[in-house]
Amino acid sequence: MNFTLHQLRVFTVIVQNKSITKAANELNMTQPAASIQLRNFQDQFDIPLSEVIGRQFYVTEFGKEIYQIAERILEQVNTIQYKTEAFKGLLSGKLKISVVSTGNYVMPFFLKGFLRMHPGVELVLDVSNKTQVIRDLEKNIVDFSLVTVSPRHLNIEEESIVDNKLVLVAAKDNPVDDKIKSKQFFKTTPLIFREEGSGTRFTMQQFFKEEQIEPKIKLELTSNEAIKQALIADIGVSIVALLSIKNELEQNELKIVPVKGLPLHSNWKLIWLKKKTLSPVAEAFLDYVRKEKENVYKTYFSWTDDY
Repeated sequence: MNFTLHQLRVFTVIVQNKSITKAANELNMTQPAASIQLRNFQDQFDIPLSEVIGRQFYVTEFGKEIYQIAERILEQVNTIQYKTEAFKGLLSGKLKISVVSTGNYVMPFFLKGFLRMHPGVELVLDVSNKTQVIRDLEKNIVDFSLVTVSPRHLNIEEESIVDNKLVLVAAKDNPVDDKIKSKQFFKTTPLIFREEGSGTRFTMQQFFKEEQIEPKIKLELTSNEAIKQALIADIGVSIVALLSIKNELEQNELKIVPVKGLPLHSNWKLIWLKKKTLSPVAEAFLDYVRKEKENVYKTYFSWTDDY
């Protein structure tokens, strides 16, 4: 066999994307060039690595096994590069993190100082729904994921970094009474919900289950931003992460409605696969988070203590 590291890289990216065209775009290659590299890599084996049925790209069982080996080889090659840079007193390489959509109000404040300290680090940050975030972690595509609800089916390590307060919110001019309300409020007032699988929705449902409340669902939306716009438009009320509405509170567009039992509390957690060997960059970031999380909280999130 005489395959190259470049061929390994092209093959793994094609498998991850399940598309030669998408992989070529990610690798800044033309589609024909990526196809040639895949074919040259395939020529090293007597057993097919992939097949195209109709126009759909599929990886064979043998191809999946070769993909796993290729990933490990590329990780070791990257480790050689990182170790070389480390001996020069530099930290370089990729830091790959997947974040659920609301976590976008948290993660940048932990990345800011770390990236300034280590300008040689390249960040790959994917903001997506919880299902995709967990899938990326499960497939070992990322170093870390940021969530509020840990997946039960994965063997993971976790580091809590910030308290997540969930508050009942309405448009500033919504006629809902600002006086403290009973939990029975939820039995009569329709709510705007996040989609099934959302960490916010999970925490809400746990609360309603414990209080034996069957809330009314007025509307179901798939992103925190969509819910905020619906609230500002006074379509309804909702329970949202306090961290996500700082600007709207300051601009007097939304108000917090006090209800007994709220705010609800969960934690933003950095999670990673327990068996994963973290790269030097990932180890450095985890160490930074552990050392600096109190300072980050005081600098950027202490305003939440007033609510």
